[in-house]
Amino acid sequence: MKLRVPLRLIVGASAIALMMGVASGASACQITIGATGPLSGAATQWGLAIKGAADFVAAEANREGGVLVGGQRCKVSVVAIDAKYTAEGAAAAANNFVSQNVKFILGPIGSPEVTGMKPVATRNKMIMMSDSYAKDAIGPRWPLTFHVGPGPLAWGDPIVKLAKQKFGIKKVLIIAPNDQAGTDVADAAVSVYKKNDVEASTEYYQRGTTNFAPIVARIMNANPDVLDTVSTPPGDAGIIIKQLRQAGFSGVIGRLGGPGTEEIFRISGGKDVVKNFYWFEPVFIDENVKKLGDSYRELLGAPPPENNFFYLFAAGGRAMLKAIADAGSTDDAEKVAVALRKMTVDDPNLGKGRWIGQEAYGINQELSLPFGVGLLIDGKDQPLVRVEAPDGK
Repeated sequence: MKLRVPLRLIVGASAIALMMGVASGASACQITIGATGPLSGAATQWGLAIKGAADFVAAEANREGGVLVGGQRCKVSVVAIDAKYTAEGAAAAANNFVSQNVKFILGPIGSPEVTGMKPVATRNKMIMMSDSYAKDAIGPRWPLTFHVGPGPLAWGDPIVKLAKQKFGIKKVLIIAPNDQAGTDVADAAVSVYKKNDVEASTEYYQRGTTNFAPIVARIMNANPDVLDTVSTPPGDAGIIIKQLRQAGFSGVIGRLGGPGTEEIFRISGGKDVVKNFYWFEPVFIDENVKKLGDSYRELLGAPPPENNFFYLFAAGGRAMLKAIADAGSTDDAEKVAVALRKMTVDDPNLGKGRWIGQEAYGINQELSLPFGVGLLIDGKDQPLVRVEAPDGK
């Protein structure tokens, strides 16, 4: 005997099944952020800042139910991989992301990592929100590679002017690793100092060096007013400064490069040892920026990463997720890149900024935001100086 099921029940059941399918599809919508940087070695602080930023923007988006993409709420997850501050490590990380179909990457940082990852990311159409001071860090050849912050050519001038005013500097020696990451940023720093009538020379060392005694001797013989550690990893910079002070160097310490001052103070022996110091802070920390740190504590139940690159990469991660929403795609990196380029830069915590880079790199894909200049005079902290977002000219 055949059972006859009323048509209205069939229609009703089909509608329920369709609704369940839509709901299932909505919950299955995922955006995976790849977080990569040096999670080991002397530059670990920088990698932890990137991972912390990725974890934060994912938690922030998920608190709202996910990112709204084409009418669906998409949950955000994070895959973190150590790029080891080497080109080989970054290339391996990129290939790992490819195998997991990750299209949006926060990081890497530093020229070796960016150099190693760019070709893989470009070939596989993955967006990189990176940071590097290499001369070819971004450019028309790499249309999916973005910068979360510009380099010394954009922001170095006001820092050197302030250093001249505070310390009366006339002669600087710049120390950096003997690879593209070091030489490119050192060249940029030399041009900034010379533009401000400060005599500039360079000294290079091999990464992995632990005994800087021969280099310290050469620095002492050169007798500069300033030793600038530019983007030397904080661990290395701390050792160099400590050994210099032990050798009797009484000059000023400068840093036209990556942050990490707390680590430098720790390794060198403290602020009384460093004594006179000026440095680039990627972010001007005010009450509004501190709220971002408070949000991190609330969402993740831990203090935010110490390194201020965290705030820049958080701004970059937010921009990337907004571009995904604006583009209406969770897998088309080229569409998302178009949305990024069109985006007005106005982070809720870091403030108003702009896309720059055309003059230096031939492409406006550097996220320029307000930054700070840190000062230590006779071992005493001075108020951070705010500088508005550079225009790259």
